[in-house]
Amino acid sequence: MIDVVSLDGQRGAWDDFVARADGGSFCHLAAWRDILADVLGAECLYWAAVDDSGSWQGVLPLVRVRSRIFGHYLVSLPFLNDGGPLGAPAARERLVAEAVSEARRTGADLLELRTRDATAGEASLSQSDRKITVVLPLPPVAESLFKAFPAKLRSQIRRPIKEGLTVRFGLEQREPFYEIFTRTMRDLGTPVLPAAFFDRIATAFPELVLFGVVYRGDEPLAAGCGFTWGREFEMTWAGSLRASRPIAANMLLYWSFMEHVIGRGVSAFNFGRCTPGGGTHHFKRQWGGEDVPLAWSQWSSREVRATPSPDRPIYRAAAAVWRRLPLAMVNRLGPVLARRLP
Repeated sequence: MIDVVSLDGQRGAWDDFVARADGGSFCHLAAWRDILADVLGAECLYWAAVDDSGSWQGVLPLVRVRSRIFGHYLVSLPFLNDGGPLGAPAARERLVAEAVSEARRTGADLLELRTRDATAGEASLSQSDRKITVVLPLPPVAESLFKAFPAKLRSQIRRPIKEGLTVRFGLEQREPFYEIFTRTMRDLGTPVLPAAFFDRIATAFPELVLFGVVYRGDEPLAAGCGFTWGREFEMTWAGSLRASRPIAANMLLYWSFMEHVIGRGVSAFNFGRCTPGGGTHHFKRQWGGEDVPLAWSQWSSREVRATPSPDRPIYRAAAAVWRRLPLAMVNRLGPVLARRLP
């Protein structure tokens, strides 16, 4: 018999299980519970599936994001691209059943389990195909990757270098990263997560997280933030100033991240989630990677198929208004709204 218990002061055991489990990711780590609860005020339900002897057979981090405006969602894991159930098939099945029961009991509009691959415990749920990622295999030497790029791509990378742009990496880059990120999100019409969210990430995951910023002199032009897990690096958040596009600062950003993580022994570059066929998807595909479907599993009693996003007409209209607001205003209001948009 398998029972479900809540995580209670056993963060080390939880992280050890995640590190051993097939499909485990940085998104599953226990520190996210404190970050999401403390910074965003989210209710975090971190469950372990245990057998009769008390041994852990599976884990599921589940987070409730709710507001009167945007709705009520149970997501594993919000604001990230992974975090679904891990463990033995029977344990995953039990955890999914518990999640569906919780969604039904509390009247959630949508339960969404975000995973790279559908697992046995999610077979009874519907599968979303609205998001994919692009993954590029990396050779042991950065020069080999550069030579393999098409001539046009190599030229786009060389241009910002000729313009004198440079790149800096490190935890101390999170403030200029956030400066670029807030402007990028405003231009996209999307509320930005609070700066404290990234400060806590830097504290919780100093060995996993990587901040990088492209500069012209001391002026930041493009920036990214991502995580290394195993031998894969994921670019989770990135942005660039519109004024920097003619000199391709974003191209130097991505190339520099690839070069940097190759030096760390990483063998795969994950570009992060995007919408199939969109402009971001085309940008990511030009580097030569392959599409990887994100097999997110869902349950809804109301036929809700997605968390709030600009893909919906009502939010598309709101995004158009948001892009016209002064930066100071969106920086003040954005973090309040973003915490309700998983």
